[in-house]
Amino acid sequence: MEADVYPKNKPELADLIDGSIGEGSPFHTSFGYYAQGVGENTAVLPRGWQERVFVVRSPATRGTSGLCLEVHDLLISKLVAGREKDLEFGRVAASHGLIDGELLRARLVSTDLAPSLRAAVLVRISRIFDGRA
Repeated sequence: MEADVYPKNKPELADLIDGSIGEGSPFHTSFGYYAQGVGENTAVLPRGWQERVFVVRSPATRGTSGLCLEVHDLLISKLVAGREKDLEFGRVAASHGLIDGELLRARLVSTDLAPSLRAAVLVRISRIFDGRA
């Protein structure tokens, strides 16, 4: 229903994305989904995430390419945020076999976080895999 969009080559356009196709916009009302313009430092990501992004390009993108986060990197960012919808995303990803707990823990190790936040994320990872989020 939503996508975070970072306009890599023109980061100043993030606010325009929010205003044009953001939550509550006519675009959102018409199509049922929206985009949030984000900045380079919006998400907390593990080191090396740039080497793991993958390109999305198809006839539907009309010649435009999107770079998407690898799922473990994305989930670390979501677990740092710690919102209920992010925990639910993790539970669903785990239930469909899309994520590996050990790889997620390894990515957490390579994420720059305060010790207390790292501990909280580790608990969230455990809760995703034991079904208690």
